[in-house]
Amino acid sequence: MADFDRNKASIARVYDYVLGGKDNFAADRAVGDRILSLAPELAAVVRENKEMLARAVTWVAEQGISQFIDLGCGLPTEPSTQQCAQAVAPDARVAYVDNDPVVLSHLQARLYQDPAALILDLDLEDADAVRRSVDGFIDFSRPVCLLMGSLLHFYDHAEARDLVARHAAALPPGSHIVLTTVAVTPGPNVDQAIAVYSEGAHAFYPHTAEELTEYFGKAELVAPGVADARTWRPGWDTVPEAEPRGVWMYGGIACKTA
Repeated sequence: MADFDRNKASIARVYDYVLGGKDNFAADRAVGDRILSLAPELAAVVRENKEMLARAVTWVAEQGISQFIDLGCGLPTEPSTQQCAQAVAPDARVAYVDNDPVVLSHLQARLYQDPAALILDLDLEDADAVRRSVDGFIDFSRPVCLLMGSLLHFYDHAEARDLVARHAAALPPGSHIVLTTVAVTPGPNVDQAIAVYSEGAHAFYPHTAEELTEYFGKAELVAPGVADARTWRPGWDTVPEAEPRGVWMYGGIACKTA
């Protein structure tokens, strides 16, 4: 398990604080407060991301997929990936991958001896290690859903594209990929908020809709493609316009056909 330092802000715990959770420390709250003072819409964006992921997991389960790999899963919140999937497919199972000590502690406490959950303390950048570790729990002869929610903005364009490609390469045909990432309208406050986060917790790289579309590679996007998380719904041909603001979340689902 990664070394634990409560005096250094954590991605997962800053998110937890912004969502109104209690699993965070002073360093996380300090970064969160500074960011919210500059970009108060971030609180809504984080909630909208969770809501979109819940819709995505539900829709994927409705397509008959009951195996999920949740990369960089973060602290457990309601509804969890497992709850959304099992509401549709009671036999659904989820492999949770993270290396934040607090995240792992809470997942282990919550899912202790749950046969439908696998908790892995791994660097998600090591796609081969993830594949080996989930093999057996995840049956790669059947379709899988790969989730990378609110994760890619911690990687620059080339790194994000490569990270998705390496994990997607292991997925069998019929598998689905769910991606969400932060986008911004550049401006003094937003730029400063990004700098605060990069200095306090982790380097931060907003992405465009075109870039996120590229990260899906040759997988076929589910209509309406990549869209604002506030309006995105799987299977829609079009989505309504969302009110412009400084920070928002893009997301989408794609099916791997080969």
